[in-house]
Amino acid sequence: MGSAVWQHRDRLPSVAIPYGDASLWSVLKQVIGKELSKITMPIQFNEPLSFLQRLTECMEYSYLLHKASEAVDPVERMQYVASFAVSGLASNWLRLGKPFNPLLGETYQEEQQDFRIICEQVSHHPPVSAFHADSPDFRFYGAIDPKIKFWGKSVEIQPKGVFTIELPKWNETYTWSNVSCYVHNIIVGKLWMEQYGTMEIVNHSNGYRCELNFKPAGWYCKDLHRVEGFVLDSSKARKSFMYGKWTDNMKTTDVKSYDEYSTSTSNRAISRRESAKESVTHTPRKMLAKLNSLTIGSFKHSTDEANGSDDGHCPLEPPDGEIPKSSSTISLEIPNSTTLWEADPRPPYSPECYHFTLFAMALNELPPPETGIKVCPTDSRFRPDIRLMEEGQIERAAQEKTRLEEKQRESRKARRSRKEKEEKARWFKLGVHPLTKQESWFYCGGFWETKEYQALNIF
Repeated sequence: MGSAVWQHRDRLPSVAIPYGDASLWSVLKQVIGKELSKITMPIQFNEPLSFLQRLTECMEYSYLLHKASEAVDPVERMQYVASFAVSGLASNWLRLGKPFNPLLGETYQEEQQDFRIICEQVSHHPPVSAFHADSPDFRFYGAIDPKIKFWGKSVEIQPKGVFTIELPKWNETYTWSNVSCYVHNIIVGKLWMEQYGTMEIVNHSNGYRCELNFKPAGWYCKDLHRVEGFVLDSSKARKSFMYGKWTDNMKTTDVKSYDEYSTSTSNRAISRRESAKESVTHTPRKMLAKLNSLTIGSFKHSTDEANGSDDGHCPLEPPDGEIPKSSSTISLEIPNSTTLWEADPRPPYSPECYHFTLFAMALNELPPPETGIKVCPTDSRFRPDIRLMEEGQIERAAQEKTRLEEKQRESRKARRSRKEKEEKARWFKLGVHPLTKQESWFYCGGFWETKEYQALNIF
């Protein structure tokens, strides 16, 4: 916070590396139903960022936490905190490259005008990444132990761990866990992803909570990317309705407006179904014969894609190799709504840069010497494999990736032979969360005050 300002880069040094002859199926077919976090993947399936840097992308819309701190109404504070929780998932859309697994002891630091964040890889088996962000308005911290499983046609990513936000001005603490992410069409077709499950954000200070339902995409269903739910008070009374798409935006409206909209929408759906039955009853035989001769594929794209499913039900998954069709113009617009958050548009050349956002493109950039900013030698920016990959030197990057992985294995073997314990985390310590009673990692302090880093030789 208050660090030197410079013009951050707005693109990567080189365009993304194509997969070439690499086959994801050839890697995954041996591990169906197993946990993948320990599997070494060909570098072609990586993106040039460490998971610690990917974790930092949660802070892209940090202004939402400042708005939460400024809000006097506890419902409004919850709305902004919940919107922040959803916004942290937005950068995942289209990002099908796997971030590099951090090495034990690897760190990542970032200082911007309104926040600072420190991340550290605190455990190798299981792989756990801890982070702590702060500003005068908030503290945001947690740890993630990502579980990745392959189910034959899809990959499931479970971001195990608890996120915590503290708003000191109101003496409030919020917690939640992220929903699972699924990547489809692993064997055949174009890869696509969705997030689904229930995210519950809890205010432990006043008993308020927000229960957000991330809906599964289905097939030709207008629920693709849809998120919705209510803010509830301590007596479980509905205080407001929140809705949107985790890829695009979050909005809110009062409960009365939602109920009226929901009732009118249900009535229109019933009316459409009744009209459809009546039109079939009065359709001439020749016209019916012609309609019956058409295949579903003849008109499915033009009707369902435009209108979605009237009955609100969608098949669980599209046909093999296909991607759900959904128009961004199909979205709820409930009267008396207020927009809480909107995702920034990605630049037109984003597909050439691993579908990175502008925020992501700057994360591996080293600050210019004239800024005087000191970066810890264990920082992800100093990883040679990631640096070479973003420069387009894929073969050298693969060699460095292998070297670093072997170095880490040899270091672990040496410690075991000396009967030494695994290196302790430098900036975080393991403990029990006082509110959730779950085991987590907590910042020890001192990172930003340290003038000379006694760095581990991990690169």
